[in-house]
Amino acid sequence: MDIQKQELDANIQEVEKRISEACKRSGRDRSEVTLIAVSKTKPLWMVEECYERGLKVFGENKAQEMSEKQKALKEAGRCEDIQWNFIGHLQRNKVKYVVGNSYLIHSVDSLRLAEAINERSEKLGVVSDILIEVNVAKEDTKFGVMPEDVTDLIKQIALLKNVKIKGLMTIAPYVDDPEKNRLHFSDLRHLLIDINEKNIDNVNMNVLSMGMTGDYEVAIEEGATMVRVGTGIFGERSYNI
Repeated sequence: MDIQKQELDANIQEVEKRISEACKRSGRDRSEVTLIAVSKTKPLWMVEECYERGLKVFGENKAQEMSEKQKALKEAGRCEDIQWNFIGHLQRNKVKYVVGNSYLIHSVDSLRLAEAINERSEKLGVVSDILIEVNVAKEDTKFGVMPEDVTDLIKQIALLKNVKIKGLMTIAPYVDDPEKNRLHFSDLRHLLIDINEKNIDNVNMNVLSMGMTGDYEVAIEEGATMVRVGTGIFGERSYNI
């Protein structure tokens, strides 16, 4: 385990270095970009080690796995100020595990899902912050709203009282050269700007969640305010934990 901890430490330092360099290249301050450590399938000790090294924002893509990790840490009285972000595809029947336990829900891609989140939020007396997931590259295998449908969806969701739209999220294509995704990241940034300029009631978005291990530097250069890094920090995923 000691070797794993050393590797984890080195990985975090490398990711932080690359984020800082990408910010410098694009004339941005490092504080403008939030690093989300994507801890899906990873054991709790890794979350705790990352926390000890200064990471406070974590992302999970399975509702029950996130809930179990939160419960275990709460019972242990550890890492209580973690900001948990739900970044995976969310089914309506799993909303109960996420609402009230998530700092931000990244993957809202339909009115029905937003309504389910709103209903659960109202029952708990909370307002849930969400992002609209956009299938910016229009891939058949990806979830998300098509770019041309985003504005109409946002207008509908903006009418819900217990949901607050904070920005947009995308999962770009898996590519061998991150430069191939630059256009997609640029398109998402321009989409956010265009929607804000429409002055839709109850909508003022400033979050762009885009960029993963293979392309987060390009995403930062194109305006990402949140990058989701899993493999770059934790190594390859393991499903036998």
